[in-house]
Amino acid sequence: MPEEKSRPPQNRPWENGWTLDTSRTPGTRRLYLAGALAVATIIACVAAIAATDNRGDDPSKTARDEGGLISFSSQPAATTAPQGDSGLSSVSPTPRGPRQQGTGPTVAVTATPKPPKPTASKGSSAKPKPSVTYRSIQSVNYPDRYWHVDDGYVGLDPVRGSESREDSTFKQVKGLANASCYSFTTHDGKYLRHRNFVLRADRNDGSSLFRQDATFCPRDAAYTSATMLESVNYPGYFLRHSNFVIRLERFEYSSQYLSDSSFQLVGGLA
Repeated sequence: MPEEKSRPPQNRPWENGWTLDTSRTPGTRRLYLAGALAVATIIACVAAIAATDNRGDDPSKTARDEGGLISFSSQPAATTAPQGDSGLSSVSPTPRGPRQQGTGPTVAVTATPKPPKPTASKGSSAKPKPSVTYRSIQSVNYPDRYWHVDDGYVGLDPVRGSESREDSTFKQVKGLANASCYSFTTHDGKYLRHRNFVLRADRNDGSSLFRQDATFCPRDAAYTSATMLESVNYPGYFLRHSNFVIRLERFEYSSQYLSDSSFQLVGGLA
């Protein structure tokens, strides 16, 4: 029998001259096993994907064919709107694109309608009616006396009782002959006009002369906040009191005339 030689120990090659076998890479057997396992895993995944695609419906196939992507869902995705009133309008716009005249994205909007605004009736007027101005005309140099209608004539009298207050109160309106001036009416609808240079209360007869006789233009007086009233058809003639009768007299530059022709237009006494 051939004599068996004992293999020198491999852990001390520098003592016995033994060297490593370099003809085979260390760990090759392990690499082969890992590679085989990886291939088997890939084959199993491909088989599972193929089986899933076979059970998928048409929408998933269409999405895969068109987009080139693999869908791992067996059912199409669906989005459900939350229930309840969110307080927002429902908008479904089409995709945006270059907007041209007459074309554009279609938007369906559902919003809560606003209540209609009330409209004025045909018989009502939008503009408020002008307020009526009532005046009592007070003397400057006799402050306790006012213009007062008595028996058709206008005098300067003190106020006595409610009837006297009513006869001393006049409605101030736009001048009959000049809208920038004044006309005065009594409580029974008569106008104050001068006739024979004396102020009296008469019914409007519609004549041009009456309109001019009943129109007086305010002018600044020599006294603070006082007014002088000039006749329209007799320029330079002003209303003044003489012996407590209201008359139309030519202007005089005297202290007596200035005080007699100055009046305070105050609120109505009645």
